[in-house]
Amino acid sequence: MNAWSDFFLSTGLVAVAEIGDKTQLLAFFLSARFRRPWPIIWGILVATLANHALAGAVGLGLAQWMGPDLLRWILGLGFIVMGAWMLIPDKLDQPAEGMGMGERLGVFGTTVVAFFFAEMGDKTQVATVALAAQSASAYLVVLGTTLGMMIANVPAVLVGDRLADRLSPKWMHRIAAALFFGIGIFVLLGLSVDFLT
Repeated sequence: MNAWSDFFLSTGLVAVAEIGDKTQLLAFFLSARFRRPWPIIWGILVATLANHALAGAVGLGLAQWMGPDLLRWILGLGFIVMGAWMLIPDKLDQPAEGMGMGERLGVFGTTVVAFFFAEMGDKTQVATVALAAQSASAYLVVLGTTLGMMIANVPAVLVGDRLADRLSPKWMHRIAAALFFGIGIFVLLGLSVDFLT
């Protein structure tokens, strides 16, 4: 894949995968609690850039450490596992956890901390690792996955619960799962996924 294909694929894949994800639920929660959208949006951006830059670095390390055949098998199977993972509904188990820090850190600081830790081990972080590992430009993958997060989460912050009533997380997860399965199969077969962008 070329670098710009990686950017557009990363953006689209994460934007779809993020619908109904726990971090989108966190965006709804923060918006309802603080009712100050711009510090929340900036906090999401900073947290996502930091988290996905870390994930991109891990992906680059994996690509350098493994041979191309082993990497192809691990990534292909990894994308298929992520597709199956997308079919498991996500929820924000304890939305109030860590929210007492709002008085100490403010809206922006609370959002940065909450989003950074909510993304640890999340589907979109794992996808960033996998995409960066097979990419021509891990930098563009990180920018693409960050843009995808913003595409999904900014509307959640701006319009809150009204948006949740209009989108079907179940169908968005099914679409994302199908994309992950398709990419996994193409990677296993050693084919290009440029047609997705």
